[in-house]
This record gives sequence, structure tokens and C-alpha cells, in this order.
Amino acid sequence: MNHFKRNHVLLICWVILFAIISGGFGNYLGIPYLFLDPVYMNKVNFFSFFIMGIVIAGFSIAFHITTYINDGHRFSFIGIQSKPFTIFSLNNSIIPFAFLFCYVTFIIQYQVSNEFVEDDMLLRNLLGLLLGYVGMTILLFTYFWFTNKDIFKYVVCKVDEKLKQNIKVTRASAMKKLNIAKKKQSRVDHFLNLNFAFQKAEDDKGFYDRNTILQVFDQNHFNLVIIELFIFLLLLIMGIFKDYEAFQLPAAASFTLLLTIFVMFVGAFSYWFGSWSSTFALVIIIIINGLVKEGYFNKTYKAFGLDYATEPAPYNIDQIEALNSIENREKDKTETLQILNTWRNKFPQDKKPKMVFLCVSGGGQRAALWTLNVLQYTDSLTNGQLMKNTMLITGASGGLIGASYYRELYLRGLSDKSVDRHAREYQDRIASDNLNAIIFSLLMNDAFVGFSNFEYNGLEYDKDRGYAFENQLNKNTEFVLDKPLIAYREPEKKSEIPMMIMAPTVINDGRKLYISPQHISYMMDRSDSTYGGEKLSGVEFLRLFENQGSENLRFLSGLRMSATFPYITPNITLPSDPPIEIMDAGITDNFGVSDAIKFLFAFKDWIHENTSGVVFVSIRDSEKNGSISKESHLSLFERFSMPISSIYQNFESLQDITNDSKMEYAREWFPGNIERIDIEYIPREYAKENLSTADSLRMENVRRASLSWRLTRREKQSLIENIHTYNNEKAIQELKSLLEQ
Repeated sequence: MNHFKRNHVLLICWVILFAIISGGFGNYLGIPYLFLDPVYMNKVNFFSFFIMGIVIAGFSIAFHITTYINDGHRFSFIGIQSKPFTIFSLNNSIIPFAFLFCYVTFIIQYQVSNEFVEDDMLLRNLLGLLLGYVGMTILLFTYFWFTNKDIFKYVVCKVDEKLKQNIKVTRASAMKKLNIAKKKQSRVDHFLNLNFAFQKAEDDKGFYDRNTILQVFDQNHFNLVIIELFIFLLLLIMGIFKDYEAFQLPAAASFTLLLTIFVMFVGAFSYWFGSWSSTFALVIIIIINGLVKEGYFNKTYKAFGLDYATEPAPYNIDQIEALNSIENREKDKTETLQILNTWRNKFPQDKKPKMVFLCVSGGGQRAALWTLNVLQYTDSLTNGQLMKNTMLITGASGGLIGASYYRELYLRGLSDKSVDRHAREYQDRIASDNLNAIIFSLLMNDAFVGFSNFEYNGLEYDKDRGYAFENQLNKNTEFVLDKPLIAYREPEKKSEIPMMIMAPTVINDGRKLYISPQHISYMMDRSDSTYGGEKLSGVEFLRLFENQGSENLRFLSGLRMSATFPYITPNITLPSDPPIEIMDAGITDNFGVSDAIKFLFAFKDWIHENTSGVVFVSIRDSEKNGSISKESHLSLFERFSMPISSIYQNFESLQDITNDSKMEYAREWFPGNIERIDIEYIPREYAKENLSTADSLRMENVRRASLSWRLTRREKQSLIENIHTYNNEKAIQELKSLLEQ
């Protein structure tokens, strides 16, 4: 009752944790799975759960410390016990123990229903969780037992001079609480003692004398400082070695650790400022907001390979118009026509081939695995004809990562026949965890450390979250994508591999930033009419940042720009004036269809003359024509937010409608044939066709893989097997038939 009356911030932290593990928060993003199926060094095992037990115990202890310091004076009878903090914590453990019980219950339910783990493995995992929890609890309480009351005499006196001013504030706060303690005591008739027996609370022995009360408060504050310093020291050590997987905690553990630090900070803040804490907190927030506005805490996340020390590239309307001049457009068209002719020479001269445009959707690791899986299966089924006929790859986010990985494997296979691009191991690699490194870097670099750097192509950059994302993706893919952008120019010119255009969004003005090893100014919308007032839809990266080394852009950084997931992978800032902020390509077109149509428009005459038509192969990680649900039983807040939330929920649908309209217009102005093949990840279909009714119902909460950079075993299985649904098999057979014509 005391928590419900006074400690709302602490309760909110617990509510967040309860909501996550129960699936009430972040299901779409897969947040509950981070707790129910934690990954450590790409494995879910005893050690991953052991770490979770440690951090949850640490959070519980932080909760006890904060409550004891702020509310201990309300239960003065505790002070006459031999181990006051231990007794207080035991009686304060209703919420922590309830959480631990629920956590274990949800783990069992999830692991059995979705991961199909064997009983002995499940028992080992739970044993790891409980051993970590109990071990951490015993360790911390052992410290408190040995430093109970004597801490003031033997330790605090040694640092009294350094904390002199703070101690004065502490004593003033302590005496104030002491004076009002009698008037604000919470009624307690019985409490649970260390023998786990109920004991009557006795207040007739009175309070400790003045010095004893001061010692208790000073000791508790010092203990809090020691624990905080220990956590920060531990984080500092782990941050130094964060590039090693052994030091990268599970994502859920990093989040819990961050929550622990927040709870301890709230406790210390509330203790120092008492009833003024809310006011001071508001003032601090306003001050920090002002400082951020003035640029004091602004952190620039860079694209590796670009030179940020040179004069920034001008980014204005005049420069955009100049880069898109008629001369540049004609020159770029001529160069790309040479690539098209080289592509045409791969086929018999007396037979016009189909030209394939691969359009891959975004969607985090879900889209990456799904795209790779589709390309492997379809290309194998067509005996390599799919990649041979593909001229261009467009798309966003995870889909581009999966397609880039397969394209690189295809390129390597041309010179090394031992590379089997259809092997299952590549699916396992692209599906390996990429979230632990990002979240741990968020905790370490962005929040606390941020002093480490690395060198790329002779230039120095910070090891931030962007680096963590690229480094982990690099490891997962065996470093095959660790190339500069220019490395793909010749293979594309020789038509050994399809062209690929990345098109992240410029936050400043909503234009697209077209990234390619080729010059592609023809991708900007501009008609030949006399109007001349059209707004250019994009800008070419290669020319805009030519003086900043655009050709040396790390290819992984280009992929990261197209896969900027809000709040997880940070927005990249480019060296321009004003600085360009980059956002995910999926904001403008999550499916890449519009960019493929632009390419078709630029070369419509050549394509009509040299091909038997074009085939748009759309690899989607979402259902295009899903069922329409009725919004019912809406709360007041849901009704209030519906105008905005409905736009967000139907964002992909709006893009689909726009792309379909562009496709229909293309059928009017393109004289050749246009075919469209959709290969969709719809796990509901697989569940209906291959599982029993009971199993289908059991899969209700994991039908669709979460939008995250980490997939569970069940989600991986769903993504891989979903290629065999009736609709997908039918679409692939239709594609095969088109390529064989």
C-alpha cells in the first residue's frame, strides 16, 4: 500500500517488466521474446538464463535499497532489529517474488508452446535463472550483513571529508525525517522475521538516539553509492571489451540493467530532494532539453568511409538541380545502357529474354531471412535463371540485407565453385542474433562510455550503435559484405550480378538518397515538359558527396542507412551543409516497386526492343491483401489516438495502393508486357495447411515473426517453411514458366 501511495515511479518500472513478460507490451517488435528466450553468444541455454537471473536479482535489490532509503523511517520498529535492511527487504519482496513466479511461469509456457524444448533443457534453463537470482541475492545481502551498522565507524569516517557537504544535506534530511517519523508511521501489526515467522511489531522501545539514526541514514546512503560505483565500474570494464561476444549481455539483460540504474538514480534523487524531487526533476528536464537544443549533447552517427573532416557538401535546391542536369542524366543513361547491353549478351541473340526486377520489402531480420530464403529456393528451382535474368534489385531495410548477402554469394560462386549459395548455413548466419550488440552498445556507448573508436580506410570513427550493428552483421555473414561501395562497380558493369539501388529517406526534406556504385541521376523524377516546376524526388549520393569520398562508403553503412530502425539503429548524419539526416528507406517505399518503375521508365524503349517483357518479382514479408478487422471495444485513449494510429497501422497498405497505381500507369506507357509475381510471408496459411487445429491455436501469438533484429527458433522455422505454402509455390512455378518462355 505504501508503494501505491508514494512510489509510483518504482511501480511503473515493475509494470513495464510485467507487461513485457506477459506479452502485453511490444509483441509486434518481439520484445517479450527477449526475456522469454534470451540469447547469449547466439545460444539460448543455461548461461543466458543465468545472466537474466543475476540482473533481475540486481533490479530487485535496487528496488529494496531505494524503498528502504526513502521509506524506512516510516517503519521505525525495523530499526530495533539486528538486521533491519534484510528484514525490510524480506517484507518488501511481494512484488519481486510475484514477478519471479510469473516470469518462470511464462518461460515454461513459452518454451513448451513455441520453442519445443525438451524437458531436461527446460529444467537446465530454469535452474540457470534461479541460480543466478539466488547467487546474486546472497552476494549482495552478504555485503549488507557485514556492513550493517559498523559501516559508519569504519568506512564513512574515511571519506567524510570528501562527502562533507553531501553528508550535511543527508543529516538535515535524516533529522527532518526523524522529527516527522512519529506522525507519519505506517501501521504495521506484524512482520515476517528472518525465521520466516510472523512477529509482532513493537514500537514501545522508541527510536534510536540521534547519532544512531544519523549512522543508519549515512550508512544506507554510502551503501547505495558503493553499489552504484560497482555497477558503473562493471559497465566500464564490459564496455572496454564490448566487441567480444562474451561481454555482450542478452538484450533483455541490458534493458533490465538500465532499468536498475534508473531505479537507483530515482531513489537517490528522491532521497536528496524529498518532496521537492518532482519540481527539481522537471527543472533538470527543462535544462537538459535546452542544452540539447543548443547542441551540447548532440551525437553524430557517421557513415563509415566518408570523410567528415573536409568541407561539407552543399545541400540546397540549386545544388540538387545542378546534380540532376540534362548533361548528367544523358551521361548516366549512356553508361547504364552499356550495362544493359552486357546483360543482353548473356542470352541468345535470336531469343529475347525476360528482364526481372527484384523488389524486396523491409522488415528487420524477418525480412532478411525471408528474402534470402526465397532467393535461394527460387533461384535453385529455376537452375540459376532467376539471378541471370535479374537486372535490378530495389527495396528497403532487412530485405536489401538478405538480397545483398545472396548477391555476394552468387558473385563469389562465379569464381569459387565450392561456394554453394543455396546452403542452409547461410540462412542460419543471416538469422543469427544482431540485437544484443546493438542494445548493449546503446547502454555502454550512448549512455555511459562513448570513448572508444576504430579506423576504417584511414579514417577514425566512434564505436557507436551503428558500428555495433555493422560489426555484428559483418560477423554473422563472415565478413563477405565488408567492402567499399566502389567494389561492386565492375561486377555490375560486367553484368555478373544485378544492379542494386539503395534509397534511404532524407529526413530534412523527404527526398530519397539514391546510393549505387553507378551514376544514376536518371532515377530522379523530371519530365521533359516546359513546366519545369516539378520537385525532384531524390538526389544522387555518388555525386553529392564526391569530395567526401562517396565511392569509399562502406557498403554495410549503405545498408544501415536503408535499415534505420527507429530508436534502435541510429539515424546517420552525412557531411553536408546543412547536415543531412537519414531515415529508413521504408518510409517512402517499403517494397522498392516505385524505384523499379522509375528505372523501367528511364529505359523503356531499350527494354521494349531487347526483351520479351519485364517481370516484377515482389518478395514481401507481409500480406498484401489481408483481412479487414473491425475496431471494437476501444478505450478513450484509443479513440483519441485513432486518427494518427490508423495511418501508422495502414502505412504499408497506403504504399501498396500507390505502387499499384504506378504499376497500372506503367502498363499504359510501356509498350511491352509487364508481369508481376508476389511471394509473401503469410504464416497463417502455413499454420492452416500443415498443423492440426490445436497446434494452430497454440501458434496464435507467434504466427507472424516479430519486427526485430532477433528471431526465435519458432519464428525462423516459420519463415523458412512458409515458402512451401500453396500460393507461394504457385507464384514460383509461374515465375519459372515465364523465365523458360
